[in-house]
Amino acid sequence: MNAVSVLALAIDVGGTKVEAALVSDDGVLVDGSRDRRPTGSASSSDDLAEAVRAVVAHALAALPADATVVGIGIGSAGPVDLLEGTVSPINLPAWRGFPLRELVEGLVAETLPDAIPITLRLDGVSLALAEHWVGATQGVDNALAITVSTGVGGGLIVNGRLLSGGTGNAGHIGQIQIATRTPGENSRDVTLEVLASGPHTVEWARARGWSGSRGEDLAVGYAAGDTLAVEAVRRSANAVGEAITAVTTLLDLDVVAIGGGFSRVTEDYLDLVRATIAEAAYNSYATRIRVVKSGLSDESPLVGAAALIHQAHLLG
Repeated sequence: MNAVSVLALAIDVGGTKVEAALVSDDGVLVDGSRDRRPTGSASSSDDLAEAVRAVVAHALAALPADATVVGIGIGSAGPVDLLEGTVSPINLPAWRGFPLRELVEGLVAETLPDAIPITLRLDGVSLALAEHWVGATQGVDNALAITVSTGVGGGLIVNGRLLSGGTGNAGHIGQIQIATRTPGENSRDVTLEVLASGPHTVEWARARGWSGSRGEDLAVGYAAGDTLAVEAVRRSANAVGEAITAVTTLLDLDVVAIGGGFSRVTEDYLDLVRATIAEAAYNSYATRIRVVKSGLSDESPLVGAAALIHQAHLLG
């Protein structure tokens, strides 16, 4: 890596881990600055705060002597509240309205200048910005980025600008309803995340007699032609395709980049998504959207958080 002069401190808070790293203005992580700590639904508020503290301290300890941190980008599982600087991650019940921006301000107060910006956004929104910066949607003015993994998240670039919305939760595609909810039914049960994410797809298959226990087992079963595994994977891809169709019909998008571990459960997952879009779209313009593989690595959450600083001119 070439000499670094301008860096962002990137922080990613997710349902299973929290990470931080220093990231250059060309989207490259500084060697030795990345650190990860586990989170999870059983974590207490103090556990989560300590995990953030630890990864931030690790990242800042790796700050090169000739480098400058020009801002802090925070991507968090949502919902988020930009006005208050708080987060309420669905899979982290100990944090409801937690003042994450304030926590980070306190952690860096003695190390970094007070004047540098601290930008908090939904993690899916950060992902969309990262794809537009150094990923698969570069140069595209109307694009959707989706991750299909433990959960389902997403973000939007519309007319060349990052779409955040009034509270910062625009692009929260995992929680849109794509099936009919019967009266009295929990709306969660008909959301894209429940219909398409890895753990929920495994749960659906197991409830019908499938003997596996992980997404990796579904991949093996799908490749072997196991009926339930094939049905489960196709059900997930179909749900993703229907959600993309709905969003594209509303916003007239050009490209969707799909990433995340479960999107790689089979090599033809994206083909299954494309087939659903071709069949489900009511208006023909919605069928023109290109479905492409994410151009980002497993560093994408951190690159996305850094993009909140390095690509600030795109923030809507």
